[in-house]
Amino acid sequence: MQWDVVIGLENHIQLSTRSKIFSGASTAYGAQANTQACAIDLGMPGVLPVINRDVIRMAAMFGLAINAEIAPRSVFARKHYFYPDLPKGYQISQFELPTVMRGQLEISYQEPGDEALQTRVINITRAHLEEDAGKSLHEDYERATGIDLNRAGTPLIECVSEPELHSPAQAVAYAKKLHALVRYLGICDGNMQEGSFRVDANVSVRPRGETALGTRTETKNLNSFRFLEKAIQYEIERQIDVIEGGGQVIQETRLYDPDKDETRSMRSKEEAHDYRYFPDPDLLPVDIDNDFINEVRRSMPELPDAKKQRFMTDFGLSAYDASLLTDSQAFAAYFEAVVAEFGKDPKLAANWVMGEFSAALNRDGLEVSAAPVPASTLAGLLARIADNTVSGKAAKDVFEALWQGEGDSADAVIEKRGLKQISDTGALEAFVDEAIANNPDQVAQFKAGKTKVMGYLVGQVMQASKGKANPAEVNKLFQQKLGAD
Repeated sequence: MQWDVVIGLENHIQLSTRSKIFSGASTAYGAQANTQACAIDLGMPGVLPVINRDVIRMAAMFGLAINAEIAPRSVFARKHYFYPDLPKGYQISQFELPTVMRGQLEISYQEPGDEALQTRVINITRAHLEEDAGKSLHEDYERATGIDLNRAGTPLIECVSEPELHSPAQAVAYAKKLHALVRYLGICDGNMQEGSFRVDANVSVRPRGETALGTRTETKNLNSFRFLEKAIQYEIERQIDVIEGGGQVIQETRLYDPDKDETRSMRSKEEAHDYRYFPDPDLLPVDIDNDFINEVRRSMPELPDAKKQRFMTDFGLSAYDASLLTDSQAFAAYFEAVVAEFGKDPKLAANWVMGEFSAALNRDGLEVSAAPVPASTLAGLLARIADNTVSGKAAKDVFEALWQGEGDSADAVIEKRGLKQISDTGALEAFVDEAIANNPDQVAQFKAGKTKVMGYLVGQVMQASKGKANPAEVNKLFQQKLGAD
């Protein structure tokens, strides 16, 4: 039986404010447990919440970035449920009148086994503001759970997509695009390990051709893109197995266990009426006028899609290369700094930033800001590749030496290691003549029309010169001496 998959994502985006959404308590990460939760966060009698203006500004920025409607009036509501880490017994959120509604996000993705890059637009239902709950700590407790309320009251945007994603690859592409966007805007640090950017995945399946949605499950608090992909894939296969085995999928909330690579039931899924929403009597409606929106618009940075288009136009890059280079603001800025310093051949710069530089960052688990090779240093290395001072292979050795702190410039490393490329025709001619004399069979094959053997002959020269010979010049000399067209 053929099945269609339907996925909707809810992204919890922790806003990078210094204080909480309704109080002046600090939002700094890593403080000792229960030292950053004030009486307002705990809902103590006699306290009154006051909205943090910076939260509204960041919500407006996000709304503009996703081409959404920003409500001229929005209302905060109380969402009632009981958890040990929710001290008030309710969460202040938005329900009927959220600040941001009806946006869009364009994603690019590749399905497994398909090299084609596909693009589509995903609609966003809403992006509402709410406060975060505290945190339950189960580690090192045999019969008890510890409660840390430092996170209670931390401002969040909950961004809810329409159920328009149809594969794990699309879901990951959407989450990554949203992750990059909020980091570009500077409204979220995007640290998934610390919980600053979390994803809930709503997944259902239905027989191919049907239009009615199947029963969905929600897998909560996925904090890596790999876990998101694996959790969705597992849930798809689990639901199909349940239905094909004669059972029914239960609407519920589930958790993903990365150690066992499986989802498991957490609780039955609540509906909106279960939360007994009503407008919070302690908070006034939020009115946003056009002057405020225009002020926010003027403060907006260049967004990823605009930067991608500029890279394609100004630097002649492909859509694929431009997408990779604009994946993060820091990565894009590094590339632009290399191009500005290098002054030519943006494609060569792109190849090195996406290749050796990116691979070294990933290998060592570093952010761009912590890279030991500054943009100016990489530009200096590219200049030596461009003027044939070093070969491409030797340049990789130079880069690794720079990364390990062996020198402060490409020129210094090249000189120290004796890696200058031999381009002098007289010096190269001796190597070429020796290769011709030592490899008569290959020379005969080349003269007989088997031109692929040229690679072998050039390789002999490279080996004899310890990689210092200029391959292009060597190739040219072979062609001349062997009488090729």
